[in-house]
Amino acid sequence: MSDTQETVNSEEKQLLLNPANGELNRSPFHGMWALTNRELKKWYKVPVLLLLSLIQPIVWLALFGKAFNIAGLVTPTNFNIPGLNLPSSVLNQIASAISQGLSQSMFAGTDYFSFLAVGMLAFIILSTAMFSGFSVVWDRRFGFLNKVLSTPVARGTIIMGKILSGVVRSLFQAAIVLIIAVLLGMNYSHFTPLGVLGTFIGLFLLSFGFSALFLMLALRSTDWQTQMAIANLLLMPLLFGSNALFPISAMPSWLQTFVKVNPISYATDLGRQLLLNPSASAVLNSVPFDLMYLAAFAVIFAAIGIVLSWRLLSK
Repeated sequence: MSDTQETVNSEEKQLLLNPANGELNRSPFHGMWALTNRELKKWYKVPVLLLLSLIQPIVWLALFGKAFNIAGLVTPTNFNIPGLNLPSSVLNQIASAISQGLSQSMFAGTDYFSFLAVGMLAFIILSTAMFSGFSVVWDRRFGFLNKVLSTPVARGTIIMGKILSGVVRSLFQAAIVLIIAVLLGMNYSHFTPLGVLGTFIGLFLLSFGFSALFLMLALRSTDWQTQMAIANLLLMPLLFGSNALFPISAMPSWLQTFVKVNPISYATDLGRQLLLNPSASAVLNSVPFDLMYLAAFAVIFAAIGIVLSWRLLSK
């Protein structure tokens, strides 16, 4: 018997047997935990995967966030008009007023790096959830999915186990990105325990919805290349069609319509309100509305994913 087959048989037993007495356990929570733990083992037992998943948002923060310095473009020398000899104190006041005006009107009343850092939290959620669907493809190819489908474990439980594993991974990585952002200079003067908790509740709902969406897209896929193509196709519109990188006010009207239905925008807006205390002009919606929108997004796509799992997963 091959190592792969032995692993599959061992994991199948974990789904069926109660570890306390070795008897058959038909509880849906037991099967869900076994499936969730199986997916998490692939992640925390290979630390290099965690490191690689953090490289891209860290690069965005360290390079793009620091290089795109709006305040650095507004200097007194830019207003030193030939023939108009203004005192240096006046030039400094002009530059300071324009810089503060840009921050208040465009970047939620803070610097661009802090503005971007909150957007990167939503980005890490999106990128992690996108790859949650790949596990379905590999389980189908290696035969584990057929083994699970032959057990009493409900098909909806299979989907929920994979969704929860994706949520745990994405939230852990988002926490690391937030810590790194603070170390790199993010403004944390408005951080409160309740604000951080509310932000991660929003990220939880965002991750839940996106994990369900990408798992739903992978239910009938047998080729990882197809799943990769779908992920790459959706990544750019979802990321750039949100307020994660740039303020909505700087976008054309046709793009603003898409931004206002993109769930990433609501998770980012929620995080900025709770972590940065933005100016009123930079707020998309109220905190309760952002949470309700994200909750509806998570519930709807999770329900669709569970329903489709009964129809599309075949023995």
